[in-house]
Amino acid sequence: MGLGSTAKKIQALSDRAEAMYKQVQKLQQRVTGLEEKTDETHDTVTRMDHQLTEQRALLLAIADEQGIDGEAILADAAIDDAELEADADAEDAETTANSESTDDATTADTPAE
Repeated sequence: MGLGSTAKKIQALSDRAEAMYKQVQKLQQRVTGLEEKTDETHDTVTRMDHQLTEQRALLLAIADEQGIDGEAILADAAIDDAELEADADAEDAETTANSESTDDATTADTPAE
């Protein structure tokens, strides 16, 4: 092995290392950008949660002034949401079960190779 081929191998290795370094830098920039966006999103969600809490308190106060039991309305809404979620979960489970049984039937129909 001559010096020329060693130099070529070292140059190729150096080129690969430089390309990998650039990829790592780009990846690091992307991660930093994602962290910043995550922080911004967290701040936005926190602010919206605070505003929602204020609006809920205001609506409950208005309902109380009007002689309406706001807490009962919220409890009924929570029950309705829970029922809808349970129905959706049951439907998803049924769809999954049907899909799996169809896959099993298809597999059973196919001859072994």
